[in-house]
Amino acid sequence: MPFGHQAGQPAANQGRKFPAEILTTDEVAALIGGCSATAPTGVRNRAMIWLLYRSGLRISEALDARPADVDLARHSVRVLDGKGGKSTVRGFHPSADDAVARWLDTRRHLGIRGGPLLCTLAGGPVRPVYARNLLHRLAGKAGIGKRVHPHGLRHSYAVELENAGLTVTAISKLLGHSSPAVTSRYLDHLSNADAIAALTAAELPELAL
Repeated sequence: MPFGHQAGQPAANQGRKFPAEILTTDEVAALIGGCSATAPTGVRNRAMIWLLYRSGLRISEALDARPADVDLARHSVRVLDGKGGKSTVRGFHPSADDAVARWLDTRRHLGIRGGPLLCTLAGGPVRPVYARNLLHRLAGKAGIGKRVHPHGLRHSYAVELENAGLTVTAISKLLGHSSPAVTSRYLDHLSNADAIAALTAAELPELAL
């Protein structure tokens, strides 16, 4: 319960939406590094963070995916129940291959058959609240002061793609957005100070006076 909140009364921040805070690659590496590289739950959590970070899947999409939906050769995952109830194929960056493959191997060694890709060690579903709490805990452990949550990884991925030179149209397709206009809101992350710093560093044509 939030500090100062009284039972029976709505929380002060109920219904409020906060802008996603973009994570740096070092911060995401710290989150992943906080998970065991050998314990089965750690291997699964590493795969989950990599997949969220380098595919842009919504947490519901990632947790609903099945092993058969993943194509490591094509770096793609079929989303059977994406936003709007559509069935789509979405890509993930090859940098996530190893983490996903290790979890698939771990699942097999544990004798898990069927069920969701990112499952419990008994083969059951992982709940979204688990992912949110995990990221919050890992962020605290890593000393990251930002709000860290699954959707923030999706935003961070979008910004990385923009910085890599992908068009808004391509980023929109990769995120599974209904239109590039939705994606543009994801990429509207610059503060005025950031914009001024970018302007100062820009090389504009000189005027011949």
